[in-house]
This record gives sequence, C-alpha cells and structure tokens, in this order.
Amino acid sequence: MKDIAGNPLNLTSLNHVSFLCRSLQKSVDFYTGILGFIPIRRPGDFDFDGAWLYSYGIGIHLIQSEDPDKILKKTEIDPKDHHISFQCESMGAVEKKLKELGIQYKKQRVEECGMYVDQLFFHDPDGFMIEICNCDILPVIPIAGEMALLCSRLRVLPLEAAVTNTKVCPTVKR
Repeated sequence: MKDIAGNPLNLTSLNHVSFLCRSLQKSVDFYTGILGFIPIRRPGDFDFDGAWLYSYGIGIHLIQSEDPDKILKKTEIDPKDHHISFQCESMGAVEKKLKELGIQYKKQRVEECGMYVDQLFFHDPDGFMIEICNCDILPVIPIAGEMALLCSRLRVLPLEAAVTNTKVCPTVKR
C-alpha cells in the first residue's frame, strides 16, 4: 500500500461502477450474456429497481431510470469518450464474437515503443462505451520513480525493463 502522501484516502481498490439504464433487463442480459458478469445479491433496502453484477474483481451496478427517455443514447463510437475497459485473452476471438452477435464496434491499434495494443470499442444497450483490449502488454511507468508495473500487476520491473532494443523508450523520462 502506498504511504499516506501517495494515497491520502487509504484506498484499496475500485469496487464498482454504476450505470443508469433505459431497460434494466436489456442491460442485465448484455452484461451477463456478452461480458460474462454474474448477478449478485443487492440490498433489499433500496426503493428503486436495479441489479448488481460482479466479475473480474469489479462490480457493475445497474439502475433502472425513472425516465428512460431522458437518457441520451450515444450512437457514434468514439474511443475518447468515457468508457470502461476489460482485458481479454484473444482479441481475435472477441472480434469474431462481436461480428457473430451483430454488435457494431470500432477497432484501433496503438503503438508504444514497438509494442502494439489492440482495442475494440462498442456500446452497451444504453450507449455506454465498452473497450476490450490487450493493454496488459504495456508497462505502467510512473512519471517519477524507479519502478515500472505491468498492468497485470503480476510483475514489478526496474525502469530499465521498459527498454526496447537496448534503448529507453523516448516516452520514458529519467
């Protein structure tokens, strides 16, 4: 855990994200059937319709809108828009499944120091952006400091491990 200066609120993890829905059932079907979340028990004290889902170490709380027509549905897929991102094992398998399901998506590739990150962006039933990527190949390199953390959080490497072809990547500042 970071010291108090780097973590003033003593946070430990991201617990959940919450989305307001036009149709709670359509959203539950999407997040369970397409993204693999499972429904979990929701406190009975709430006086509004909703569902709690869980997978991949994170919760998604879906809330039925009292006025669904007021939710602006985005149709343009813009990778710069607000989104939630998930890692995957096979970008090819994800793309194939999206095609089979008839889900419109936008494909993008980002290059960083000779490493290529593939991204697929698409919307949930309410227009919230979803990204599927293989971003875990990129090291997480703090702006200041001597450690590089891989996104998978499984390995901690010295800064020199962020070297490509024996040169420090130009974006790494010493």
